[in-house]
Amino acid sequence: MHKTLKQTALRSALLAAFCGAVGMAQAATIVIQSRDPAGVGFNDTTPVSPVGGNPGVTLGEQRMYVYRYVADIWEKALQSPVTITVNAGWESLTCTATSATLGSAGAWNLWHDFPGGQPGTWYPQALANKLAGVNLSEGQPDDGSGFGNVDIKTQFNVNLGNTGCLEGSPFYLGVDGNAGDKVNFVETLLHELGHGLGFSVVSVYTGSVSSAVGYRLNAAGTSYVASGGLPSVWEQFMFDNTAGKTWLNMTSAERRVSAVNPAGLAWNGPNVVAGAPMLTAQPVLKIASPAPGSAGLYSYNTASFGPAVTTGLSLGALATIKPDVVNGQGCLPFDAADTAAVTGKVAVIDRGTCGFAVKAKNAQNAGAIGVIIANNAAGSAPGLGGTDPSVVIPTVSVSQTDGAALRAAITASLPYGSRGKPGSATASLSTDPNRRAGADLAGRPLLYTPNPLVTGSSVSHWDVSATPNLLMEPNINRDLGTVLVPPKDLTVPLLKDIGW
Repeated sequence: MHKTLKQTALRSALLAAFCGAVGMAQAATIVIQSRDPAGVGFNDTTPVSPVGGNPGVTLGEQRMYVYRYVADIWEKALQSPVTITVNAGWESLTCTATSATLGSAGAWNLWHDFPGGQPGTWYPQALANKLAGVNLSEGQPDDGSGFGNVDIKTQFNVNLGNTGCLEGSPFYLGVDGNAGDKVNFVETLLHELGHGLGFSVVSVYTGSVSSAVGYRLNAAGTSYVASGGLPSVWEQFMFDNTAGKTWLNMTSAERRVSAVNPAGLAWNGPNVVAGAPMLTAQPVLKIASPAPGSAGLYSYNTASFGPAVTTGLSLGALATIKPDVVNGQGCLPFDAADTAAVTGKVAVIDRGTCGFAVKAKNAQNAGAIGVIIANNAAGSAPGLGGTDPSVVIPTVSVSQTDGAALRAAITASLPYGSRGKPGSATASLSTDPNRRAGADLAGRPLLYTPNPLVTGSSVSHWDVSATPNLLMEPNINRDLGTVLVPPKDLTVPLLKDIGW
């Protein structure tokens, strides 16, 4: 735990003795502090050509231009009488040739029991300052880092795109959205600053809740405790549909279970719920079957390879193949029996062992006209990453539970055929008019709660089932923009729910 956290907690008790004078509402002001040494990060003098509306002529200038561009977006979206300070640096982060940590950001200090806030509740510093009307960390001794009093700390991977670090995929520093195969830095930074401003029940640096065990941070800011800790301002709005209550009213054990309750944890804040109609009708896999009780509607996710799938597409009759616990189902070329089973049909294949595109290509080579990949663990239907231009059949995914239901429908349909032709369950893509994509049955947007827990992503993002894609999902999608309110996005409504 960072020393600054303990200091803020102690200082908050003193500040609670007086009322901060909050002025009239005004647009936020964001100041960016660089901690980069000479020649690094923002100070990199490598010559570059202006790109995508970014006029910088050195790499450092272009990086700072994007920071300022994104800060300006956030300034217009929020109101605060207190300057928001962001400490920024470009550093060497974890990398391999095919993967990399892009960066991170979060509130550096947390506060409770300050003027204007709910008593006994943790807040990120930028929001706490706004509500108190004063800079709560002003005059606090620095922790030795040089940025102990800032609101938000950010760091991004200085080596991205270089040899050995997600080679060939650097940050795109244009501001026109035309990132192509590069990593769009505008959207990445917009997302990360959202976390630092308060879009998180846990912080990458100073979390108020340990979602892995459900413990809360104690009032001194020194440790997570099973009972007696203080709640995050988020918890009053986190409603678990299975438990029928919010995190505010749960035990540590109940919060731990809720954090891995797929599609079970919703946000019930009034601003978000009012904006939720921007979500489209839930896309579903529609299963038709002559067998009683076998028809149904199932949520699905899409693949980054193969043809685009759209509502109204008829996929065809479903078929299964033999399990393969050694090599992974669908990971090897299909044998004669499996080829006969899937020819002219949609193959239902379990996730696992090899890539999604590998499974789809093997099914295609065996004559399948489509693929449905079922998750191999509890959770929502996974997004199917990977590339293979030779895959030309549609591929979608479903959850583990729904995959079992599809296989049951295939088996139940067999006796309902005509002479010499077994009955079949067929699939098409449709929508469920009674549900919003990424929301529960009451229309409340869902938080990301896969099982198992994904450290750093679970709970503090919107669920990946949201359509259209939202800025604060765990992945940076290519279709994002810079509008943070409905009908484009739900980021600002959530921040307003917690006090912004």
